[in-house]
Amino acid sequence: MLPLRIPTTDAMSAYHRRMGLLEALANAFVRTFGITQPSDALRRRAAWFILGMLALALVALGIGGYVLMHLMHN
Repeated sequence: MLPLRIPTTDAMSAYHRRMGLLEALANAFVRTFGITQPSDALRRRAAWFILGMLALALVALGIGGYVLMHLMHN
């Protein structure tokens, strides 16, 4: 089965290649919580916000793990 391709502009296509997973995550969040479907610009903004929150969560987990490991070995 061939993949479905929707014709888009070059700039849009480049954006979707880079942001496909992140935008899918934002769409899943919107659908899960029943939020009204945002415009394309707001969807991109939500995707970047979710990326930022995931990065902060990973940093917090890393720092917490480091501190816990450091305390256990002293």
